[in-house]
Amino acid sequence: MAKNIYSDPAKRQDFMFLFDVTNGNPNGDPDAGNLPRVDPETMHGMVTDVAIKRKIRDFIDIHYGTEPGYNIYVQQKGVLSEHHARAQEAIEREDPSVANMPKDKKKSSAELADKRRDWMCRNFYDIRTFGAVLSVTDYPSGQVRGPLQLTFARSIDPIVPLDISITRVAVTNKDENREQKVSEMGRKSLTPYALFAAYGFFSPHFAQATHFQEQDFERFWEALIYCWDGDHSASRGMMSLRGLYIFTHENSRGNAPSHELFSRIQIESSPHARSFHEYSATIHTAALPEGITFTKLIG
Repeated sequence: MAKNIYSDPAKRQDFMFLFDVTNGNPNGDPDAGNLPRVDPETMHGMVTDVAIKRKIRDFIDIHYGTEPGYNIYVQQKGVLSEHHARAQEAIEREDPSVANMPKDKKKSSAELADKRRDWMCRNFYDIRTFGAVLSVTDYPSGQVRGPLQLTFARSIDPIVPLDISITRVAVTNKDENREQKVSEMGRKSLTPYALFAAYGFFSPHFAQATHFQEQDFERFWEALIYCWDGDHSASRGMMSLRGLYIFTHENSRGNAPSHELFSRIQIESSPHARSFHEYSATIHTAALPEGITFTKLIG
């Protein structure tokens, strides 16, 4: 039996989390001059699931990356083909006859692809957690659908992105044909304040296929809570996790629709809120559907 019911990989989990940013850019849009991402119709801020998973990957890599099974597949400045080659080398060490196969047969063999995929699920935390497309290298391994999926985060209220001019008291290059400049201009984008909500879903069915274990779940919750502190920078501003609410289903297929559970969490704010303390969260946990357990980890 799992130590914590919300870390039991045999149970379906639906969760919602809140995080905020003060004077920072939580996820710049490269197609918009790195301004904070917004829904152009409503001006609500947005943060991609990829940006959130990057923080989780970095936390796991920093704190557990040296342990067996906790390598990270999608690393900054990483080369994915090298990981696939490692998987192939491991298989060849276990079965020397594979090493003598022609390379084109190694690439096309469905059996070897399954073995490489299984090896990478066991060795890379982010593959067995979030899944990955593994079919793009010299040693393709198909696709993995991870048991744990996150949505885009969306701000509770509309935001007003700011684009601020800054100066640097040094120049990049000396210009011999003009009077020497003493500074250069730059720009910085930020959001004065925003509170974001995002949602996550865990499927026990896919956990079995990727070998996702209870310890993996415990470390995911740890990463989600603390990864914000390891990602501080001048551009990020002040980002913090403000709420983490989990609905655990007794039935692995689910005991209630997730949207009905999430509707029990209501976030209200005052006009032009500029701090988390100007928001209030009301959680209706009375008369939960049968087979549902609610846990508030943060908030």
